[in-house]
Amino acid sequence: MSTRSHGLSPELHDYLVQHTVEETDLQRRLREETRAGGFDADMQIAPEQGQFFRFLVQALGVKKALEVGTFTGYSSLAVAMALPEDGHIDCCDLSEEFTSVAKRYWEEAGVAGKVTLRLGPGLDTLDRMIASGASGHYDFAFIDSEKEGYPGYYDRCMRLLRVGGVLCFDNAIADGRVADPKNSEPNVVAIRETNRIAFADPKALATLVPIGDGLTMVLKLKD
Repeated sequence: MSTRSHGLSPELHDYLVQHTVEETDLQRRLREETRAGGFDADMQIAPEQGQFFRFLVQALGVKKALEVGTFTGYSSLAVAMALPEDGHIDCCDLSEEFTSVAKRYWEEAGVAGKVTLRLGPGLDTLDRMIASGASGHYDFAFIDSEKEGYPGYYDRCMRLLRVGGVLCFDNAIADGRVADPKNSEPNVVAIRETNRIAFADPKALATLVPIGDGLTMVLKLKD
């Protein structure tokens, strides 16, 4: 997660936000509460990513969305507000503390009925969803959880996506550390490996977008 797109000066970032981000008062208050509430605000996506997800959801006609790593709810709020009335997002997270903040904002935005929160280890949750017959059910998925789990999340989310669906995973640049071959931090190694898997996947088309801390986008071409 990243609160500002990688490599942008504060001045350029401010310009980008002013000219591209249509943030509601509710979204702004959620960002401010997260920053002031003793949470690690760097775990929250940048506002331009929220705008980008709004764009994607509407452009792709998303009705069924999936999120792995909800935190205090900024990304899920952006997606839920962009979904049609009959749309839905399943949010997977471990923390009841973090997601209690998200739940308040879903309620205030009037989108709580579009959201199902699934608390528990992400891989276990996704495996249960696959076992229940949800494969091929989702139009859009976003991964932004513990980085060492990314390769496993990629595999499960791609199974849960329909053909033509789009998967995004955050922190694909890892603050520039992915480009340092000497960097062997476990989270960086996992992100680097997930990028490799995505770009080598014969059933997908992938591209890395330098928004936030890097967003790798994957289009599922076939099962």
